[in-house]
Amino acid sequence: MSHFSNIKTQIRNLSSLQSALSDLGVDWKSGPSTVRGYQGQTRTAEVVVEQSNDYDIGFSWNGQEYELVADLQYWQQPLSVEGFLKRLTQQYAYHTVVSEATKQGFQVAEQQKNADGSLRLVVQRWSA
Repeated sequence: MSHFSNIKTQIRNLSSLQSALSDLGVDWKSGPSTVRGYQGQTRTAEVVVEQSNDYDIGFSWNGQEYELVADLQYWQQPLSVEGFLKRLTQQYAYHTVVSEATKQGFQVAEQQKNADGSLRLVVQRWSA
């Protein structure tokens, strides 16, 4: 019986995912690579976060989005799974917005982290 859990996300852009993980101070490696689980079980993922207890966290493409793949019983991160995904999703959204805005000729003019943890981002584009 598999101990792996697959948690759906709204994450679709690999480079934004990788940047968000780096922002959170998470050491990750690019795959495809092996996610280690209970009793030697493995899964393949495009991004793997190795934990010191030899049970990894991965992000695996399911054809539509990157799912978090892990044996949650052995979760060994400073935040809960929910807290981790909330912070990761926020950083992912930030990188996705900045990337898409840059593609359309915008630049970040101002960014501010609010007391409630939300981010305020102002982009601008000069036109002649």
